[in-house]
Amino acid sequence: MTRTTINEPAREIPVLMEADLVVVGGGTTGPIAAIAAARRGSKVVLIERFGSLGGILTLGLNTKPSGAIIGGIPLEIWNLASSVGGAGADYMATTKTGGVKIASPTDPEIMKMLLTRLCVEAGVQILFETFVSAPVVEDGAVTGVIIEGKGGRQFVGAKVLIDCSADADIAAKAKAPFVMGSGGADAKMQPVSMYFIMKNVDLNRLAEWARTCDDIPARAIPPDEAGLSYGLWLTGFNGMLRRFQEETGVKLQRDNITLKTADGQMYVNATRVLGVDVFSPKEFTGAILECYRQIEGVCRFLKERVPGFEAARLGQVSPILGVRETRHILGEYTLTGPDSRGETRFEDTIAADNSALDIHDPKGGDVDFQSMPPYEIPYRCLLPQGVEQLLVAGRCISADHEAHARSRNMPACMATGQAAGVAAAIAVEEGVSVRQVSIAKVQAALRELGMPLHAEEVSA
Repeated sequence: MTRTTINEPAREIPVLMEADLVVVGGGTTGPIAAIAAARRGSKVVLIERFGSLGGILTLGLNTKPSGAIIGGIPLEIWNLASSVGGAGADYMATTKTGGVKIASPTDPEIMKMLLTRLCVEAGVQILFETFVSAPVVEDGAVTGVIIEGKGGRQFVGAKVLIDCSADADIAAKAKAPFVMGSGGADAKMQPVSMYFIMKNVDLNRLAEWARTCDDIPARAIPPDEAGLSYGLWLTGFNGMLRRFQEETGVKLQRDNITLKTADGQMYVNATRVLGVDVFSPKEFTGAILECYRQIEGVCRFLKERVPGFEAARLGQVSPILGVRETRHILGEYTLTGPDSRGETRFEDTIAADNSALDIHDPKGGDVDFQSMPPYEIPYRCLLPQGVEQLLVAGRCISADHEAHARSRNMPACMATGQAAGVAAAIAVEEGVSVRQVSIAKVQAALRELGMPLHAEEVSA
């Protein structure tokens, strides 16, 4: 007989430590939350399942935020990266719908080191190679998390928990309500993908060719050789990809690809897998295998069809899958499409964001990447319904499928992480719940960090 369940015996779990705040997830969002809270004096534990910080920004090789970094701790980190040669100048990318201001890509290895250093300097206790298996909820409030590692199963206590897992894993396990993707029985989600690096690319030859190519509608091409190291960004190749597939029989899954440089290396965004249930180990693994297949095809396309890639070869493949969309918590407020177009002003705003609209069609169509006016993110989007002492930050905040096309991007994720860290720290200082924390005090603290809160405060 095939078993469908087993019984797990009850057991006592040792307490590893107690903290003011536990931040789950050390990707793009979690370190910012941890630094923001620890700098205010909170005892912070940051738990990360891999052995380095930065997530999709570093391990995932997605080195470029899809928008501008406009203030606060995120801007501090980008400026620091630039000062040590880990980032270049911001640039204005030309697209089919106008210019998009984009923060410079960063060197992922330098960014790993900087994020870790800033956390340690702030007093954050990092737990690497540690998986959070469940929250502990008592009388409707989160009081800590169960962790798993080589030391076994342990408990870390917390007065406030910040879920920066990207998929709202902890909030969902705490029974906070959520919707998946676009919602409903036939929910749609943006596809998954995987970045890779091509070595030995002749950037000068590629840039000169791209200047006159009519198959690259979105681009940023530096005027001189010095800017190529961090400033070359090309999106398109639609016609060339179509002809390549017709002539070779190689089947790829994207209508376009994006090339961008960081520290003189070429980062390639060219894979796509639709309809993946990332919570299924079998489907998740299948998506990785399909990305590997596509990477081989894209490498062949680049070497055979794109000037500058003649001597290039595969340099590195991301060890993690890039997931764009899963759960959206249901918070006290849900950010809507019109909100994300800058049509709403919020009294409880905790960040203005100027990320691009970046939609990868769930049905497999072309990417919609365009500039839009700045918009505001209210604190209520970070507050899940039904659970106390829990905040959510990153791409799983309370936003609908349309608004998610902007709020999922790195500048917004970092901004919500910063706000969650500040709000949680102030709540602990004041001895109040995160739901009752003074928004005015949170906003004042964010302004002290140099974070614009209203759309009109974002410089052009």
